[in-house]
Amino acid sequence: MHLTLEQAEKKISDFGIKDMPLVEITPTKCTVTPDWFSKYKSLCHEFAQTLTDSVDTLAFMNFDQDEFMNLIMGNKIPENVSIRFRTPLSLGGKLELDNLFMCWTYPFSYNIDRFIISQYGNETIWLPNPARKIYLPASTGGGGEGGNGTEDRLTETIASQIAADRDM
Repeated sequence: MHLTLEQAEKKISDFGIKDMPLVEITPTKCTVTPDWFSKYKSLCHEFAQTLTDSVDTLAFMNFDQDEFMNLIMGNKIPENVSIRFRTPLSLGGKLELDNLFMCWTYPFSYNIDRFIISQYGNETIWLPNPARKIYLPASTGGGGEGGNGTEDRLTETIASQIAADRDM
């Protein structure tokens, strides 16, 4: 069964991800090499280090200072955070920085998997494809219930300094 864009948008909305842009792909049969995971881990490290240009979005994730620093240094990804493939390797995706994005593992990464799996066997598949490196729902952009403004400013200052040191 092939989903129309409207059907796919309704389905992903039912999974609680109503503002995620979708792209239609025709899956290609491919073989995933046995060393894919070690390459993926290395790519995640590199991807995390590029997040210094996304400090405004990272601020809405409310990481503490250690989590934030470990993330942007590429040392450790915080709990409940996933770095995902825009197009999974099994559907023809590539091990490239442009094929990655970050989101909360639960509920978003979990529900993205459910959405994709529900389409297996179709000739074309709709894949979530956020516009930015980090997916946060639009409702997050308006702010939350508050937080430690001093620590947020400190984290932003640290990120700005790291970006400056890297000539970004």
